Amino acid sequence: MRIIFMGTPDFAVPALRALHAAGHDVVCVYTQPPRPAGRGKKLSPSPVQVAAEALGLPVRSPVSLRNAEAQAEFAGLGADVAVVAAYGLILPQPVLDAPKHGCLNIHASLLPRWRGAAPIHRAVMAGDAETGVTIMQMEAGLDTGPMLHKVTVPVGRKTTGALFDELGAAGAAAMVEVLADLAAFPPEAQDDSAAIYAPKIDKAKAKIDWSAPAEMIERLVRGLAPFPGAWFELEGERVKLLLADAVDGTGTPGTVLDDDFTIACGNGAIRPLRLQRAGKPAMERAEFLRGRAVAAGTVLA
Repeated sequence: MRIIFMGTPDFAVPALRALHAAGHDVVCVYTQPPRPAGRGKKLSPSPVQVAAEALGLPVRSPVSLRNAEAQAEFAGLGADVAVVAAYGLILPQPVLDAPKHGCLNIHASLLPRWRGAAPIHRAVMAGDAETGVTIMQMEAGLDTGPMLHKVTVPVGRKTTGALFDELGAAGAAAMVEVLADLAAFPPEAQDDSAAIYAPKIDKAKAKIDWSAPAEMIERLVRGLAPFPGAWFELEGERVKLLLADAVDGTGTPGTVLDDDFTIACGNGAIRPLRLQRAGKPAMERAEFLRGRAVAAGTVLA
């Protein structure tokens, strides 16, 4: 098939590579423009752009697809289908209608649960037992289109980062399967009454509230790892908590209960497993405590 691929982050790279490897004619790759990154704020291409250029594929990075010129360029590619994976731009109706078979999206949830910008984060934070990917036909609404295929993945105690990798690979395989025999995957309407939205993660709400139950904090930690990272303040220093266990313990919320860095919560306690100090690499608890001893009775903000 003649495919336009549209994606930006690492999540989308496996799908691009898989479609190319499957022998499809990827006529163009659309991705977000290079963004400032690192301390020097040097413009850096997206992971999808890097992968596309390595495959020798043409790349376009329009700031918007709302103008007639950009829409005409898109339609002029004569694609059979556009494959979309975390692209990051709204697709206007002329773009959705241009390919012969429309635009198919790899969405990282089991729709209609977790429509929206942060489905993986929200599934982990909510304590969902499973998540997955849905191949869906795109329409004007936010992740409201009919579904063609679903693949389920258990959550367990995985972090959002681990699930990004797993779901990216699952979505790539699912899209290749669908495009191999599109007629074998008839669209199924979503049940709008069962829809749950996954709003974008607000960095300002990543600070840990120690008055919450330990189980909820443990899920928050996994859900925000590695980005943006749940955090707390230790004697004025911001520390990210990247992995933790919910354990037994009682005390005033936010108080360190012992020399093993067990922290009292509103119900139960949290024992950090992996932490990161500002400007430092992530480290295990024992290594962290060797460099920054935390005495029992210390109160975290």
